[in-house]
Amino acid sequence: MNGKSYVEKKSGLKSKTISAAAQFLIPIGLLIAIAGCKRQDIRVYTVPKETAGASDAAPESRPALSWNTPEGWEEVPPGQMRVASFRVKGDNGKQADVSIVPLPGLAGSDLGNVNRWRGQIGLAPITDADVAKLAEPVQIAGQPGQLYDQAGKGTGSDDPARILAAVFRKESTAWFFKMVGDDELVAKQKPAFIGFLNTINFNSATAQPDLPPSHPPIESGSIASAKTAPTPTSNPGKPSWQVPPGWQEAPAGQFLVAKFNIAGEANSQAAVNVSMSAGNGGGLAANVNRWRGQLGLPASSPAEISSAVQTLDLPGGKAMLVEMNGNDARTGQASQLIGVMVPTGTQTWFYKLMGSQAVVDREKKAFTNFIATAKY
Repeated sequence: MNGKSYVEKKSGLKSKTISAAAQFLIPIGLLIAIAGCKRQDIRVYTVPKETAGASDAAPESRPALSWNTPEGWEEVPPGQMRVASFRVKGDNGKQADVSIVPLPGLAGSDLGNVNRWRGQIGLAPITDADVAKLAEPVQIAGQPGQLYDQAGKGTGSDDPARILAAVFRKESTAWFFKMVGDDELVAKQKPAFIGFLNTINFNSATAQPDLPPSHPPIESGSIASAKTAPTPTSNPGKPSWQVPPGWQEAPAGQFLVAKFNIAGEANSQAAVNVSMSAGNGGGLAANVNRWRGQLGLPASSPAEISSAVQTLDLPGGKAMLVEMNGNDARTGQASQLIGVMVPTGTQTWFYKLMGSQAVVDREKKAFTNFIATAKY
């Protein structure tokens, strides 16, 4: 927040030149200082500046947020409590609004947040038991999150409306990702929204611009350009394996253990991502639907997923393999994805080969052989 600071210390009051209104408040401030002279802490009171000017302090260093914007989404100025906003247009003037809002602390219970969203589309409140049934597991920044999909009526109208809202809690901040608008348009955009959530990346700390003026202070979560590349990180827990010829290892981003790029003809390419999660990592259905979302495909039922899963025999046991084709939710290009889940007792390892169909087809055998060589 722009403003000038008045610092009350045990030794007295320090200030800069202030406005007439602030001068009127000085006697009150002095009384407070006298009454609390035995305290050792420092309190900072901020008075808004009368004119805009440069901040007296450097911006706080916080993790930057980056993402990949889905095709057809238009980024617009955020304002209010948001750090990012997007507009999505459909047929016949139909629209949807996408927002990213960070709030300090836990920012309320899941029940309270869900009922608040339900009220926005004319739905009655529900109970904790109902909230658990509504929650859909999704991946946000490579970590488990919850998605709530609810349909009702638009505010002040009888037009069908829908809200997709996801919650991700990181450190001392709750991040809310929401799409609201025409029922049919939002339902159609759900795979793109889920894919968007999976591209969210919290980069290493950098100096960032201030949050919107109306936003409460938070411990972390400033915004970077939507096109900022993820900050590479290393992971000491990487298994040993035999890397196939032609695979170029690249810096692994956050939440990845390893990454490899594979070049094809005519600038075609594919990439292999390796990650790990405790337990079952959310389960088979949730992860397969996460991958489907990355290809712009609708979610499948558990029965449909079970029938599509293949068994991959490995030296240490069996893994689950799925193949799918669609359009990359980030680029719109035709793509193929092969995903493998390898349970190893208390952990599950995830291997994903995704990119040009020709490159993925060519590298499928090398991909499965690579997985078979892994020693955890």
